[in-house]
Amino acid sequence: MDLLSRVLSLIPVTGRLELRCHFGAPWKIDEDVAGVREIPYHVLLSGQAVLEDPNGPTQKLVAGDIILFPAGSAHLIHDGSGEAAVPPKTSRQAAPGIVENDGHGDTANFLCGRFLLGAVPDHLLRDHLPGRLVVHSAPSAATADPESPQQSTVRTRLTQLIELMNDEALDPGPGSEMFVNHLSAALFALTLRFAAEGAEPPHGLLALTRQPRLQPVISAMFETPGKPWTLEQFAALCNMSKATFVRQFQDAIGRSATDVLTEVRMTIAGRMLLRTSTSIAVIGETVGYQSDAAFQRVFKRQIGVTPARWRASGGNLPA
Repeated sequence: MDLLSRVLSLIPVTGRLELRCHFGAPWKIDEDVAGVREIPYHVLLSGQAVLEDPNGPTQKLVAGDIILFPAGSAHLIHDGSGEAAVPPKTSRQAAPGIVENDGHGDTANFLCGRFLLGAVPDHLLRDHLPGRLVVHSAPSAATADPESPQQSTVRTRLTQLIELMNDEALDPGPGSEMFVNHLSAALFALTLRFAAEGAEPPHGLLALTRQPRLQPVISAMFETPGKPWTLEQFAALCNMSKATFVRQFQDAIGRSATDVLTEVRMTIAGRMLLRTSTSIAVIGETVGYQSDAAFQRVFKRQIGVTPARWRASGGNLPA
């Protein structure tokens, strides 16, 4: 199983398409901080826009851009005119709602929604993605390097998926809301795949997917998390010296292999705590801790609560 599939199998992600926005300049989309386990997204179907948020410099957006906020941060998307936005109005309440304004300037159309993370520890996913991720699904004539056949295939599928979401939202039928939400969940995985296939994938897990020499270690972490792994053993799996392995892993993901192994273990443990009645001590042993006290200490440090409280809450606590 590839890395992205492994992570998404542990941390289920569903989607919810909430709004279709049809604006004439001047307009703006001004969102507050997202709720726990929410990743807001916007797809610019047509027109142009300007993005402002605390995760990076102001960025111009063009049709086909997909914008995700894994950090859930507040953000502002607007037409860039500097004029006061014409107030929007909702013309349909049913999901996805339709939001329009009476602006007479250049138009822009969006699909807006959010990805919802399952009730398991989500650091392994959220903390390894940038605070914001902008993916350009439309081909650009300005791109100097030709894209690979694999990247081209993913681009085509991503474009088709967005078109299908928009078509279904425009002309809903029986079961449309459920269908569009399933497509929205697929959008998350396909967007991350497309970003990973790019010439410069974002730092973190997406970059690690481009490091085939490190894949044996990722497989080992997920398949046998309970083994008392050492850096020397990880290096041997990759046919590298310890120093080379440590440097390449750190360069690829920005964290040490030991840290990532701990995150994998805590994600698996958090899932087991919610989905099984196995004792906390046995779960700790399953993910590599011979001492129950050591497991409890690491779990609380990583997740913020004790294993017992996590289980009792059903995972409905900030992870």
